Amino acid sequence: MRHYWIPLIGLLYSFPLLADVAVPTAPIVVSGTVPDEATHAKLIARIRELYGTDHVVDQMIIGKVILPANWAEHLNRLLDPSLRQITHGQLKVEGNLVSVHGEVANEALRQQIASDMATRLNPTYTIHNGLRVSVQDQSLIDTVVANRNIEFESGSANLTESGKTILNAVASALIKLQDKCVDITGYTDNHGVRTSNIILSQSRANAVKAYLIEQHIQPERINTYGLGPDRPIASNDTAEGRTRNRRIEFRVVQ
Repeated sequence: MRHYWIPLIGLLYSFPLLADVAVPTAPIVVSGTVPDEATHAKLIARIRELYGTDHVVDQMIIGKVILPANWAEHLNRLLDPSLRQITHGQLKVEGNLVSVHGEVANEALRQQIASDMATRLNPTYTIHNGLRVSVQDQSLIDTVVANRNIEFESGSANLTESGKTILNAVASALIKLQDKCVDITGYTDNHGVRTSNIILSQSRANAVKAYLIEQHIQPERINTYGLGPDRPIASNDTAEGRTRNRRIEFRVVQ
């Protein structure tokens, strides 16, 4: 499944999105903190315009944040159709720092997207271009995981021995990837309270990170996210489907 992710973190200003290249098959999850309902409405309307109302999951909250001047207008300019050309990616906006990660088809496109972003913003904004062309790094991780689930003890973030065995292989792959970073995302099925599921999925992603650090992977190379039940890959109506949805995903981002 090809997708890209744009997140908001705490009181910073970033946007999480997950989408396919044209019409997303996975929901676009938008989360983070914005200062008022007007800003929220403007941004969510723009994202729905790009990807369709049915594909957008709105998790933004209203809170006390201090934004750069005309921040919402600048962010609106960043939410451009060119983003659909990025797969397996992330766009993060923290004040006037913009980072874009993910995979694109060729080097010219990698440079063009970042250049166009800089052109849309004023000089106070800084663009970090983390886009990449190669998909070989991701294939290495996918091969060692081989569609196996990282298993935990029931209802907890304690890894089972079989889960640790898979992570030993993941750690070996990450050592080969040297300075590349990886996003670790935890998911659950839809049984139980959604808030609790999100907390559990984040705890499990954090547990995976902690184990990889024990295997000598540098902590700064690992980002963790917990999306709970929000991106099912199978039906939650069957035991087999729920098992598939309770998973950990790895995505090489740089």
